[in-house]
Amino acid sequence: MGSAMAEHLLNSGFAVVGYDIEPKARNRLKSWGGKPLGSVQGVLQHADIIITSLPSGQALKTVTDEMVLEFAGDKGLQKVLIETSTLPIQDKEACAKKLKSVGIVALDCPIIGTVSHLKNRLWTIYASGPKKTYQDVLPLLREFTDDTPYLGAYGSGTKMKLAANHLVAIYNVAYAESVTLARKMGLDPRDVLQHFGNSPILGTGVMRSRMAMMVERNYAPPTMKVEVWQKDMGIIGDLAKTLNCPTPLFSASADIYTAAMAQNLALEDTAATAEVLASMAGIKPLRNP
Repeated sequence: MGSAMAEHLLNSGFAVVGYDIEPKARNRLKSWGGKPLGSVQGVLQHADIIITSLPSGQALKTVTDEMVLEFAGDKGLQKVLIETSTLPIQDKEACAKKLKSVGIVALDCPIIGTVSHLKNRLWTIYASGPKKTYQDVLPLLREFTDDTPYLGAYGSGTKMKLAANHLVAIYNVAYAESVTLARKMGLDPRDVLQHFGNSPILGTGVMRSRMAMMVERNYAPPTMKVEVWQKDMGIIGDLAKTLNCPTPLFSASADIYTAAMAQNLALEDTAATAEVLASMAGIKPLRNP
C-alpha cells in the first residue's frame, strides 16, 4: 500500500521521499522518480507530511520512537503524520500521544480498498483526529479518492475500519460457501456470480472481486494474503472480547482462515477460503493451491 501511494503521488506531480526497511521497496521508489532515504529520521527532515503504512504495532512504535527522537526540541516546523495502517486502537493512540509531546500532529486514516482499487479511485479513507489538521491535508487525501469522510476524534477511523473488516471476513466465507453449494448442486458458479454480483439486492464489491477468484479457483495475485489477513482477524477478535461483544458469525469464519493457513494457502488471496470449503465438501482439490 505504501508503494502504491508513493507511485500514485509521483504520477500526480508530487515530490516524494520515503523509507522502507526493504531495499527492493526503496529501489522501486527510485525507479519511479522518488527519493529513497536511509531512515525514518531522513524522511522527517525532508517532508512536512508523512504517510505511514505499517504491518504491525511494533513497527508503528519503532517509527514513532524514531520520529520523536528526531523532532524532540524542534518546534519550529509543523509536521503531520497520516497513519493509514490497520492496527489495534491502543497502538494508534500511543503513537499519537508520543508525537503530540514533540509537536507532531497525528491523524488516524485507515483505508478501505486494495492497490487495484486505488487505480480507479475506489478507496475510502476513514479520517479521524484534529479537524483543522484533517482540513489542511484533505487536498492530499483527495489525490487518492474523493471518499474521505471525517469521523471525529482520533481513533474513530480505525474503529470504522475494523467494523468494515469484520464484515469482509464474514462475506469472504459466505461467498465461498455459496460457490461451494452451487458446485455441489451442479450449477455453474459463473452464473451465480453473473446474477448475484450485479444484483442491487445481493451484490457487493467484495462479492464481485472475491467470488470472481473463487469461480476460477485462481487466487493470485492476491489482493489480501491470508497470512496478512490473520493480523486483522486477531485485532477484531481481541477488541470484541474486551468489549464483551458477541461475534458468532465472525468467530465461525475465523476457523476457515486458520484452515487455509494449514492447507498452505497463506500466500494466496483470502478468496482461497473457497478451497477450504471445497475440501470439506469433497470437491477435488486444486493440483497446485
